Amino acid sequence: MSGTETAIDAASLEAYLSGELGIDVSETRVLNDGLNLTLEISTANDEQRYVLRRPNKLRRTDLFIGVKREYRVLRALDDASIPTPEPVLFCDETSVVGDSFFVTTFLEGSTIPLGSDLPERFQNETSRNDVAANLIETLAAIHSLDVSPFEECCNRQSPLNQIDRATARLDETATVTGRELPLLRSVVEWLRQNAPEESKRTVVHDDFRPGNVLFAAGDSPEITGVLDWETAMIGDPLTELGYLLLRWGDENDPTPSLDELEARYSNENAIQQLRAANENGLAPFTVRPGSPSRRELVTRYEDETGIEFENERFYRAHAALMLATVWADLHRHRIEAGNESHWEPHVDYMARIAHSIVTGEFEL
Repeated sequence: MSGTETAIDAASLEAYLSGELGIDVSETRVLNDGLNLTLEISTANDEQRYVLRRPNKLRRTDLFIGVKREYRVLRALDDASIPTPEPVLFCDETSVVGDSFFVTTFLEGSTIPLGSDLPERFQNETSRNDVAANLIETLAAIHSLDVSPFEECCNRQSPLNQIDRATARLDETATVTGRELPLLRSVVEWLRQNAPEESKRTVVHDDFRPGNVLFAAGDSPEITGVLDWETAMIGDPLTELGYLLLRWGDENDPTPSLDELEARYSNENAIQQLRAANENGLAPFTVRPGSPSRRELVTRYEDETGIEFENERFYRAHAALMLATVWADLHRHRIEAGNESHWEPHVDYMARIAHSIVTGEFEL
């Protein structure tokens, strides 16, 4: 199997899986090859499919739990009410696909990537409201889980811990690229000064968004799975609510001026993407008729969990910092590899969003 980070002998892999799982593997197909290599495993039985998940180089940092711990998280979730893939096999032998990996059942459904609209079948007021309700109910269910089964496989992280790690990553980016991000640094300082003294601790997915949630193929929005648990932790649930709200647009939201970015960057594709974000929001469906406002989402979340969304500016600005830092990581990795990067204008853009939240211009 070529084109992946590590060449994989498909025949040997299929023989291994057939032996371990007692199945007749008919085909392996690459679904994704980014943070993780993800393969779809088909069998002679059309209704029996699996997914293999192996970490790639980008994942080998302390930002993510190890693949064995992610497998244990899925095992713990298997007894919960959250729809997740069922873990069926963990392999610590690196000779099979170049690293440890695990296998889960294949879940039907499709995600809603950043910047995209809803599937046509959901493009009506009732469905937009139902998508939002399902997302909030699932997020609330995650934050209501008993923490004890996750204690041994998830790290504890406070919002300040996350800010410290983000700062270290921004330092690395500045070292590699030779460019500082003063506006984002000012947001970091504000967050340090305004962090809550105490916060609740729950299970947190830490990357809960429409792009990591599978929706069923029917006409009525139904979540069939929450994916990508490599960021799972025990932390402050409001950081994750803030992260979802960051992607949720309201009518008449303020938008950063792009004049300076257009003058600084020559990557027209990136600028076009930012123009689209200014016009339609990060998730265009959230500003369409039927989609609830951010405040309505917060009310639903509070009703579901009993957790009040206090210090809302802190949590929304914290989310913007985290997303900007992820994009800065991607920019740094491309520069280190000697490749062109289109991520820098996105980092600048999100720094402006974070600053507008901090100043109170971008209200809840």
